[in-house]
Amino acid sequence: MKIHEYQGKAILKKYGVAVPRGEMAETREQAQAAAKNLFDAGASGVVVKAQIHAGGRGKGGGVKIAKSVEEAADLAGKMLGMRLVTHQTGPEGKIVQRLLIEETLPIEKELYLGILLDRAEAKPVFMASAAGGMEIEQVAAENPDAILKQHIDPGMGLEPFQARKIAFALGLKPQQINPAVQFLTGLYRAFLETDASLLEINPFITCTDGRLFALDAKLNFDDNALFRHPDIRALRDITEEDPLEVEASKYNLNYIKLDGNVGCMVNGAGLAMATMDIIKYAGGMPANFLDVGGGANAEQVTHAFEILLSDKNVKAVLINIFGGILRVDTLATGVVEAAQKTHIQLPIVLRLEGTNVEAGREILKQSGLNFIVAETMKDAAEKVVAAAK
Repeated sequence: MKIHEYQGKAILKKYGVAVPRGEMAETREQAQAAAKNLFDAGASGVVVKAQIHAGGRGKGGGVKIAKSVEEAADLAGKMLGMRLVTHQTGPEGKIVQRLLIEETLPIEKELYLGILLDRAEAKPVFMASAAGGMEIEQVAAENPDAILKQHIDPGMGLEPFQARKIAFALGLKPQQINPAVQFLTGLYRAFLETDASLLEINPFITCTDGRLFALDAKLNFDDNALFRHPDIRALRDITEEDPLEVEASKYNLNYIKLDGNVGCMVNGAGLAMATMDIIKYAGGMPANFLDVGGGANAEQVTHAFEILLSDKNVKAVLINIFGGILRVDTLATGVVEAAQKTHIQLPIVLRLEGTNVEAGREILKQSGLNFIVAETMKDAAEKVVAAAK
């Protein structure tokens, strides 16, 4: 789960991480009031920042500096409701519905900090680079040596010597080392205790007066741990997510929308990935990843089918089921119910194997619906790609 920058900064603040003063605004009037509060508190300027779940906002026109309350209000009025397009949103962009009005700071250096899980090492890794303010992917591609990686033993946590090593590697001044150690320790505590999957500060800044701040904050959380954090789960903004993915989450379905025209319904993540691969191999393009899971019932299958068909790009459907816990007859019943309910006109290719497969095929045969039955995955992929064309 992703959250907005202003929400991430509120979390970091609880862990003693310094963030600029700021307020969230959803209207021009709120933005004006927030800017006035900051100027009255001594700010020399304010930054108006669009709040969307994507990076590259500055290049897209989603980050602007204002030198007065009136200018901040004007910028907010123009930014709210705009379609912000960045390299991470895709050409469709995202509508800006919230802003962060924040004080400007006397920046001396822009640096990068990030924490995520290194799956190969089975440990969290703290990444740091003096090339802050840039896309870290670009830095990694052009100059991988510019990124320091410090793996953290889960049993020990971030140790002081590791934090000092990172601080020195970033070229901080001697008087900034101890504050940096506290800053980095706070970041790791936030990452660990909130069950985050990613914590990124880009840029992490030093000021001309020696202070250290998280000028930006990006936090993603492990969905499987959200039951432990109802306060974080409440921060979810479904307007930033794909409507079909939001609908799928209501029924515990694993659905991700893609750009192709072949709809896929599969049980098991591994089989779903293999199905997408073989569709590509056959010359087609999957329209989604949809794993109904091993324990799905007929009702869940029906909802999965409805969600899949809600994608207007879908021209044909491949249902690839290996019946184990999810029996083939259960799946077949759900498919028939969904097909009758939605009055589907699209071609449907089925490849069914496993528990109660004969009963499942009989249910499909007796339904009176025109299904295309395939024997193998290769056969199914070729038939569905041909049908989509």
